[in-house]
Order: sequence, then C-alpha cells, then structure tokens
Amino acid sequence: MSVQTWTFVIVGITFLLYIGVAIWAKAGTTKEFYVAGSGVSPLVNGMATAADWMSAASYLSMAGLISFMGYGGSQYLMGWTGGYVLLALLLAPYLRKFGKFTVPDFIGERYYSNQARLVALICAIFVSFTYVVGQMKGVGVAFARFLEIPFSYGILIGIGIVFFYAVLGGMKGITYTQVAQYCVLIFAFTVPAVFISLQMVGNPIPQIGMGSTVSDGTYLLDKLNLLSTDLGFAEYTNAGIDDRVNVFFITAALMLGTAGLPHVIVRFFTVPKVRDARKSAGYALLFIALLYTTAPAIAVFARTNLIETVSDQPYSEMPEWFTKWEESSLITFDDKNADGKIQYVADAKINELTIDRDIMVLANPEIAQLPKWVIALVIAGGLAAALSTAAGLLLVIASSISHDLLKNYLKPSISEKGELIAARVAIAVAVVAAGLAGLNPPGFVAQVVALAFGLAASSFFPAIILGIFDKRMNKEGAISGMLLGIIFTSIYIWYFKPQLGGPGLAEDYWFGIKPEGIGTLGMFINLIVALVVSRLTPAPPQSVQELVENIRVPRGSTAAINH
Repeated sequence: MSVQTWTFVIVGITFLLYIGVAIWAKAGTTKEFYVAGSGVSPLVNGMATAADWMSAASYLSMAGLISFMGYGGSQYLMGWTGGYVLLALLLAPYLRKFGKFTVPDFIGERYYSNQARLVALICAIFVSFTYVVGQMKGVGVAFARFLEIPFSYGILIGIGIVFFYAVLGGMKGITYTQVAQYCVLIFAFTVPAVFISLQMVGNPIPQIGMGSTVSDGTYLLDKLNLLSTDLGFAEYTNAGIDDRVNVFFITAALMLGTAGLPHVIVRFFTVPKVRDARKSAGYALLFIALLYTTAPAIAVFARTNLIETVSDQPYSEMPEWFTKWEESSLITFDDKNADGKIQYVADAKINELTIDRDIMVLANPEIAQLPKWVIALVIAGGLAAALSTAAGLLLVIASSISHDLLKNYLKPSISEKGELIAARVAIAVAVVAAGLAGLNPPGFVAQVVALAFGLAASSFFPAIILGIFDKRMNKEGAISGMLLGIIFTSIYIWYFKPQLGGPGLAEDYWFGIKPEGIGTLGMFINLIVALVVSRLTPAPPQSVQELVENIRVPRGSTAAINH
C-alpha cells in the first residue's frame, strides 16, 4: 500500500476511536462539561494531562526547532519540562483544594471581586486563543501531508474535526479522548525514533543513540557539527550558546507560563481529592518525560539525514517525500544559480532551499526511508497531539465565556441547560476563529505557543502564586498587576512581530529580549506592581486571609481542624 493509503487507514481508525469515546463520554451536566464530574482516576487524569500538555508544539515543532537551532533550542525543552514540575509542586494541589472549575473562578473568589474575575477571564481567553492558533497550524501541517493538499485546506478540515468532538463531549469527553490520543501520539513518536536510532548507530534507545558512534567510529554529534559548519551554520552543539539573555528569558517565560496555563490547571479539578491531584501530576510527569527525552534525539537524527539527503544534490533526483512537501508549500526550492542542484547553506543570498521547521518530525521517517506504515503512524500522532490540546484550550475559552462571564457575571439566573448551550456555542465560534488565524500564524508552532506562555506568565502566574502564598495580597494589587503585565507583554509582542503588523525591528529589542521571552519581564512587572499596590491599599477581609491559610494546610491536620 502507498503512504497515503496507510495514512487513511491509521488516521481513520484513530479518528473513529476518538469520536466513539467522545460519544460514549458525552457530558450531560455542567460539572461533567467543565471538570468531568471530578471523578477521574489519577492514572487516567495523568495520561489525559500529558496529552493535553504535549501539544503540536511538543510533538511537531519542538524537535523541529531543536534540529535547526541545535543547542539553542534546548530552552524550549528546559522551559516546558521545568514548568510542569513547577505547576505540579507549587500550584496544582492548592488549586484543587480550593475546588473551583476555572482559573477566573479562583481569581474571582480569592480576590473577592467580579472585576478581578473579568480581568482573569479576558486574560484566559487571550492566552488560550493565542495557544490554540498554534495548534491549528499543527493540524494544518499534518493534514496537508496526509491528504497531499495545500496547508490552508488542511486547517479548514481540522476546524471541522475539532468542532465535532470538543463541542459534543466537554471535559468528560475530552478527558477520555485524550487518554486514547496520548497512547497514539507517544507510540507514534517513539517507534520511528527507535527505528532510526538502530539504523544510524545500532542502538535501539534513541536517548543513548544520539550520543553514540556511526559506522566509521565517528560520534554522531561530531559528524553533525562537521556537516553544519561545512554549510556555514554554527556548530550544532554550540549554536545559540552566546545568547544567554534569551536562553534565560525564554526558558523562564515557558516555565512560569506553564504554571499559569488555564487548560492545564483545570485538569487538576477533574480528580476526586487533593491527594489524587498530586498523584496525577506525578503520573503526567512520567508520561511527558517519555516524549521530552526522545525529542532531542529525533532532532539530531532528522538534521543529519536532511543535510545528507538534500545538500548539493540534483533537484531532479529528490525523493518522493520532498515533492509531496513541496506541494503543501512547506518546502520551497529556488534555483538561483540555475545549475539544477540544491544549494542549502547558511548564507541567505546563496541558499536555495526553504524548509518550514514544523515539518521535520513528520518528514523524519520519510527522509530515513522507514516503512510506509511508520510514516502514516507519525502523521496520526501529530494529529492526536494537536487535536488533544486544541480541545482543552477551546474548553477553557468556552468555560470562561459561559461560566465566568455569563453565569457568574452577566446572567446569574441562567439555567444549567442554557449554560451548556452557551458553552458549546462559544467553542464553535472559537474553533472557527482560531482556524482562520492559524492560516497566517506569527511564527512556527512552538514560537506561537511560546508567545501564549509569555502571556500566561505575565498575567496569571503572579496572581495565582501570590493568591496561594501571600494572604496580604488584595484585589487592587492582583487586578493592577494582571492588567499591566499582559498589556505590556501584548504590546511588545505586537510591536516586534512583523506577522502581526508591528513596526519594530529585531535590533531594537529591549535588552536583546525576543518576543518569545518578554513574558518573563512582564511577569516581574506584574509581581512588583501587585506587591506594591497591595501594601498601599486595604488588606483583604479576614475570611479571605483565613481561606488562604486553610488551602495550604492538609486536611486532617491539627491546623486544618482549628480552622
């Protein structure tokens, strides 16, 4: 069978599985729609959290960015991994004990203010929408290769798929669908890595294989360094090492943004008890580690094979995969010197090949000439990763509008049925808008997602962390900090992102900080403003201060009983 036939079979089977699970687990109440009835086991929730967390950015784009950026791409790996640990240790158990459905719910109750709730839900929508745009780009890339159609058509098809099962199932349906998606995506990500590791260095463990020797005794990374420098690129293992400012700021933005991501936080409300929140966080970290430790190896394998396949080779002899990706407009060749050979070099004036970095994971098994079913499996995994996170993000947007804005702000008397209808309408509108925005995203998938993390870091992180650990923090401080943090970060991103129409130039970055890392500075602005304003204004009510102390005390302890 051809690659496309295999893909139709494997993707078709996985989609039938997702749709069947969504129908089986259809939400019938608002609690099931928002938090799956708070009855999900820690193991299942850990797997669903991992799928929710490992988006198209993790599956498709992270290894692709590392394959081109080399060492410099490690900031994405460190930021996202460290961020999840931060979330699991500092936030998840306390938020679960607080017992609210959404982050704006927590902000509104903790800061005893509907104005704080409104600011938080605007931030949640803003962050989630930016994030879901990146997922729709990933869906478009996968469908473009799967159906051999232009990228724009792939996004339109993705809109239809996400629309169906996110609108139908709510959090209950999404949770169990994400368990299936995790199984698909992790199998699809690791199988080709094992195959290629065996093929290149004879070791079946990719994490070890990337540091092993090839057939002539040369270390694989030494070989890749030599290939890179021959083409004018920096050494793979040194690339970006001098840009310490952005390594710090982007890593910190990704870490702190993780701790403020509404669609990840809400997952810890789906388990029955606080203890279960801790357990599911541990399971999720284990499941996430399987992919995150494999990604650098895939990046090394893909980069090496790509350079050896295309550099200075006749264009007419390019393999079928190259032509297929050209048809999707994600690879372009411009024969500047008309010699019929591909000049792939660092010098932009001479370089004739342009490659969208988001295709590297999907193209990797094709470049390595793996079996056709493996190629199809990787495409199915990419779709699972993008769709699982897109669904979680869309649910945050829906709950922010229907629960936080409508139920708790504009129309408290709305019926449960009316709230469910409003949530589904909100998802429908959000998925169409995100899909259209994904046609022209402000960067590669991981870069778009990094912008969302920066927005989350600059808006939510200080409000949540201070809300848990600083009983003196009041509504005036939280609102001031969130507004200034997200406004500053948003303006900076717009100004220095030409895809968004901003006039700024890279040489004018503040302190050399890229837009992907500016959320760290926005977070510091938020934190300082919140602390200063809270100390200059009245303290929170005594009942709120007692609540803050209580959510940090384990149930059953003497302190908890005294409260």
